[in-house]
Amino acid sequence: MNGATIKKNEAMNVLAGFKNIKLFVLDVDGLLTDGSLLIFEDGQQVSRMSMKDRYALQLAVKKGYRILVISGAKSKAVKKRLSLLGIKDAFFGVEDKVQLMLNYISKFRLEKEQVLYMGDDMPDLECLKMAGLASCPADAVPEIKEVAHYISPLNGGNGCVRDI
Repeated sequence: MNGATIKKNEAMNVLAGFKNIKLFVLDVDGLLTDGSLLIFEDGQQVSRMSMKDRYALQLAVKKGYRILVISGAKSKAVKKRLSLLGIKDAFFGVEDKVQLMLNYISKFRLEKEQVLYMGDDMPDLECLKMAGLASCPADAVPEIKEVAHYISPLNGGNGCVRDI
């Protein structure tokens, strides 16, 4: 389903679905970051995150929402940044995102309708299908957009997390 082709009734149902959300599950690369990677001559690698997303994440934590961050990549810097925002449940180097998400949902006795997953690429596909509200940034790959209930008008790393 393309964001531009959502009918008015479908759009109202999607918006209503946001009211049930208690858990936001987020990918990192291409979502919390813009998906680019700066590599310096000394081998240091740097990603870029949006300050607008930072504010939204802090606010969500303060309002009592659960935030689960799952990434296949390993990044001590991103993990530290998320920790400074109050996000305690950030897992990196994850090979099986689906199992981690299922375990988390079970642990906190959440229903599918209470879970929003936002991802941008193929490793997110199965988690998106499991979530009550599947969402993605505007620059997600076509296969992800096909299963998304909500497509943010903003790109990954450029405020799409704040949008949701």
